[in-house]
Parts: sequence; structure tokens; C-alpha cells
Amino acid sequence: MTDRIQEMFGGRTILCDGAMGTTLYAKGVFINRCYDELNLSQPDLVRSVHDDYLQAGAELIETNTFGANAFRLLRYGCQDQVFAINKAGAEIARQAVHQIEDKQAGKAWVAGAVGPLGVHLEPLGKTGLDEARAAFSEQIRGLVAGGVDLLVIETIVALNEAEQAILAAREVAPDLPVLTMITVDEDANCLDGASPEAAAARLEAAGADAIGCNCSAGPATVLTAIERMSAVSSLPLAAMPNAGTPRAVDGRNIYLCSPEYMASFARKFLKAGAQFVGGCCGTTPNHIRAIKSAIRAVEAQKTAKPVAASEAIVTETPPAPLEQRSKIGRLIHDGTFVTLVEIVPPKGIDCAKELEGAALLAGRGIHGINVPDSPRASARMSAQSLCIQIQQKTGIETVLHYTCRDRNVLSIQSDLLGASSIGLKNILCLTGDPPKLGNYPDATAVFDVDAIGLVNIVRRLNHGLDIGGNPIGASTGFTIAAAANPGVPDIDNEVRRFAYKVEAGAEYAITQPVFDLRLLEAFLKRIEGFRIPIIAGIWPLTSLRNAEFMKNDLRVSVPDSILLRMQQASTPDLARAEGVRIAQEMLAAARGMVQGVQVSAPLSRYALAADVIAGVLEPKGEKSEGAAVAKL
Repeated sequence: MTDRIQEMFGGRTILCDGAMGTTLYAKGVFINRCYDELNLSQPDLVRSVHDDYLQAGAELIETNTFGANAFRLLRYGCQDQVFAINKAGAEIARQAVHQIEDKQAGKAWVAGAVGPLGVHLEPLGKTGLDEARAAFSEQIRGLVAGGVDLLVIETIVALNEAEQAILAAREVAPDLPVLTMITVDEDANCLDGASPEAAAARLEAAGADAIGCNCSAGPATVLTAIERMSAVSSLPLAAMPNAGTPRAVDGRNIYLCSPEYMASFARKFLKAGAQFVGGCCGTTPNHIRAIKSAIRAVEAQKTAKPVAASEAIVTETPPAPLEQRSKIGRLIHDGTFVTLVEIVPPKGIDCAKELEGAALLAGRGIHGINVPDSPRASARMSAQSLCIQIQQKTGIETVLHYTCRDRNVLSIQSDLLGASSIGLKNILCLTGDPPKLGNYPDATAVFDVDAIGLVNIVRRLNHGLDIGGNPIGASTGFTIAAAANPGVPDIDNEVRRFAYKVEAGAEYAITQPVFDLRLLEAFLKRIEGFRIPIIAGIWPLTSLRNAEFMKNDLRVSVPDSILLRMQQASTPDLARAEGVRIAQEMLAAARGMVQGVQVSAPLSRYALAADVIAGVLEPKGEKSEGAAVAKL
């Protein structure tokens, strides 16, 4: 890492802003305008874009000067205003940064944006290298006069042009850090044919302090370029992709990558070694806000590193043994086959139906009730409220699903302390479905931590410590469950994350619904080295449409043979009966491999869920009270 970057940013991840042009267009500026000239004619409008990105969490904003060089400004008759436009652009950004720093007492930086000249250089064009360097120097002088903290040379299509821009920066502002980013094609090569590896070497040799890739065909291509650059260079890396490849819709170019999709790649950029992460064309403040959540989750994982057995938490209030913390903990410890049924909270305040279902299941010998936390990002009664009502009014123990989607680390700790104080002792730690899946897709997600970080938090609370290591008194005494998905396409990542959850403190796991026994067997084999008790999820299908929803919308692996069986059921009653048979077959086949079962109750058919269990488990032979399930 170069001294200039190290001195300014240290080694921390820096969240950059997104597209200037996209946001100006959304604010009503037609594409036939010179966007750079707006620094002079409409500075308040430009300032509003910077404000939006800073409010979204950006720490580094780029000036509105991407095309503010003499060659591009000539098209609008503004070639004599290069210095003034760039100086004004830097001053506008500086004003926005000062205001956010005053309000939030946090640091932010201004980067002078330097884009390509828009002409071909020799030997492919008639513009000489010296002319190119002179044009870049003119622009950079204006940016320096306006007070930028660093320079970002971006979206460069040819390495000889990048070299001239870097040389100009070194001549005009030798003390400013220079971040230089190329743009690549779908094969991750520069548009002049150079590979990312060759680009990294040439940019470093020219004097860049940091390198990277922006724009291009979207986040996947940029990730490939970053990974290849990282393999050959030790310079800090930057990743700022477009929001996908634009699609023509009604005469407009629309970028279709959602904020959540971009945020998922932000994690991958960090894993690949990127220090600077942001967006280019098509990205908006909403994208940056989602990326911020992803970065915070990754950073929280780093700071809340899973504690290995050899690094036990030192505390005066260790948790009681698993078998003493809850009934479900005792069943798991004793090796009893655990039976759980899922009851989803209502969308209103009346939970009489859910309480009646819980009482029915308690009478049928079910060990516990699983209560999801606003599944599919829907607005429902709080899972915590329903759990305590079920326990108080029916006597059956509950497992509280708890997600990171809606809460920061302060709220998480407050909720969990409260849950323990009112008698909730079983927690399933989940990251949570993104808001776009629900009825309020514009709702803001938090994701300070993900499920791994949440397990860490609960384990610390169990040791009488908050996440800062401060004592809280008694242990919260939770049994800690994690989720697993044997049918996820990226099984390597799922196994790796499962290992982290176990290392962080998960004591047992509940899987997503299983319809393909081979996937469950393969998953169990992959986790043999860090196996904890596994409770298999079982879903009694109610119709062919339900099966198709599971496969296509929820991305659960449902074999074609099961779809065919549901298709052949000619009436709704026959379809439900077939769904119960399929669920019973899966439970019978999986029983010898797992330590329990969680059966869902689609459409609030609680008796149906109990029937699935009763049809497979015999009353005799169970190890503990309540395990016997009477057959109907």
C-alpha cells in the first residue's frame, strides 16, 4: 500500500458514491445538457446529488467533472471554462462534505473525477500524447484549486491514455493520491485488448497509488477484473461497477441491477481485496445505502470474529449447560428426536387462531413451536410477542426466529435482553429476507451484522457480556440455533458459512425444507468435521402451485418427480393428501440422519403438520416426556 493512500485512509474499507449523471437525469436534467457545466449554472442541483449520496452513507464523493476536459467541453462550446468548471465542481463537493461532517462528526473525502478525453490518441488517432497530457493537466489544475483530497482517473478504455492522465496528475499535484480505474469488456479485458494483469502492471509503473475497475458490464465482470488485478499487484483496489448492462425500455436506457444485488457483490469485492467500493452508471443513493449495509455486515464479522474453542470467552457468568437452559436444549442434549411445528404470526393483532393451533399441537405431543420473524419481509405481529403469548397461554415451548434485517446492533442486544427476561430461551439466528421480497420493497434494511455476527452476539450475551465485552450481569441462557440450506446452488459458500456459525457458537441447526434426500445426505457429509445436531425442515405441499412456488420463487430444490406427483392429484383434497405422503416419506427417510424435524403448516393447517409427524413417529421408543405422538 502506498504511503499516500495509507496516510489518508489507513486500511479501512471506504464506501464511495454512485452515478452523478444517472441521478441528475432523475432530477430532470435532459441528456442534451452539458452536465459538467451545471457546476456553474445550477450548483445547488449538483450539491443536492452529493448530499443524497452522503446521506446514504458514502464517505468519498466524486466531483461532477467526469467530462470536464477541453475535448469534451468543446462539443458544448465550454472549452474555455475548463478551469472554472472543475474548480467549481470541487468547491461544491467540499461544501457538501463540510456540512455532513458538521452534522455527523464523521470524515468524508472529495475526489476529483477525471474521465477519458473522448478522442483516440496516437497511434490510433490524431491526438498526440502530449496534447492529451496537457488536457488532463488543465482539468486537474482546476480540481486542485477547488480543494480535492485525491484524484480519481476513471473509466479509462486505453492504457496509454491512463498513463498520460497519471503523468499529468504527478506533474500538477505530486502530493495528491491518484486512484486509476479501467473499464473492461465482458471478458474482463481493457477495451484496447490489454488484460487486467497487464493493466495493473502498467498503471502501477506509471505512478498510480491505487488501481481498480469501474463502469464495464456490471458487477460480475468487475469482480473478475479485480480478482485478476489482485493476483499481480499489492496496490489498494477499487471496484465501482455499473448497475448491470443497460436495457433499452421505451427509448430510455434502464439499469436493472437492484440495490440488493449490488450489495451482494460488495461482499465479494471486499473478499477479493477491494478497499474502495462504490458504483458507476445506473447506481443511485439506494444502491449505495444497500452497499453500506453489506460493508457494515462484513466489518462486523471481522470485529466479532468467531471465538474458537481454544479462545473461550472469559466471564464470571457462564451459561448453564445446554440441557438446563430449555426443554428443547434438554431434548437435543439427550438425543431425543425433536419435533417442531412452524406457526407464522398474523398480519393483524388477533392471534386467536395461532394460539388455538399451538394448543392443538401441544396436545398432540409436539415439543415446540417455531415462530418466524416477518417471513418474506412481510409486516406481521412481532414474533417475540406471539412466542410469549403461546408459552403463557398454551404451555408449549417456542423457538424465536430473530433476523438482522430490521435492527442495528443496539436494538438487537436490547431485544435479546428483553426476550430472555420474559422467558424466551430458544433463538434461531437468521440474516433475514431483503425488503424487496415483501410488500414494502422500498423499506430500508439494516444488516449491521448477518447471521454469523448474530450468533456471536447471542453467545456473548450467554456469557454475560455485550458486544463490547462489558458485563451485563446474568447470562441470557439461550439455546442457539442457526439455519442451513442443503439445496442452495452455491453449496461451497453455504458449507463455509455454516462452519463459521458453528465456530461462532451455534448449538444446533434447522434446515430449509428438504424435498431431495440426496442433497441432505451430501450436505451432512460435507459438515462432518463440524457437525452439530441437525433438525430437518419438512414442508407438506398443498398443491402443484405450492410446489412450483417453492421451486421457482423460494429457490428450494424440488425434484421433477415430486412435481409430477402433485400434478397427478386431481382434486385439492387429493393434492393435500399427496403432499402429506411426500412429507412423511421425507421424514421417514431422513429420520436416521438427523436429530429432529421442523414441519411447516402451510395455510395455517396445523393438524396437517401434526399428521405428518404422527404418521411416521411411533409412540413407543421415544426417550423423553411428550415425545410420544398419538396417531389419528
